[in-house]
Amino acid sequence: MPAQDPPIADDLAVLYVEHSTWLHGWLRKRVGDTFAAADLAQDTFLSLLDGKAATAEIRKPRPFLATVAGRLLAHRRRRQLLETAYLEALACLPEEVAPSPETRLMALESLQQIDRALDGLPPKVREAFLLAHLVELSYAEIAERLGTSTSSVKQYLTKANRVCMFALTV
Repeated sequence: MPAQDPPIADDLAVLYVEHSTWLHGWLRKRVGDTFAAADLAQDTFLSLLDGKAATAEIRKPRPFLATVAGRLLAHRRRRQLLETAYLEALACLPEEVAPSPETRLMALESLQQIDRALDGLPPKVREAFLLAHLVELSYAEIAERLGTSTSSVKQYLTKANRVCMFALTV
């Protein structure tokens, strides 16, 4: 007896056939690049393969797919901003102290690892980390922006720093 595909794969195949063209067009309008839109559309459907989303139970597929794709697009933009900021900072360095291309690549890969690690954190924890390390705000300033206490900010940063350090050692 041949093995049957799991129901989630069947449901995902139907979802893909019925909505992939629409999703690609939706993304193309937002990114202005058909190839990047195709990559993001594929990533959207791939993210559903983990089985956590019961695709058969999705009542409004297009808003659901737009939400998933929008999150992936936001993550992509954030990574691009991070990379651009890093490269701009490097461009300001005198040539004799600028890192080698290999060192630059390793640093970019580390930034991407940190970005992925931060992506798994609650929004306030991630925001506290970014405000502390990129904007260089004090605990009090971060607490004011987040509408929380400085002790909560300290807990957020401890958690975020731990997660990022672990991401870089793996």
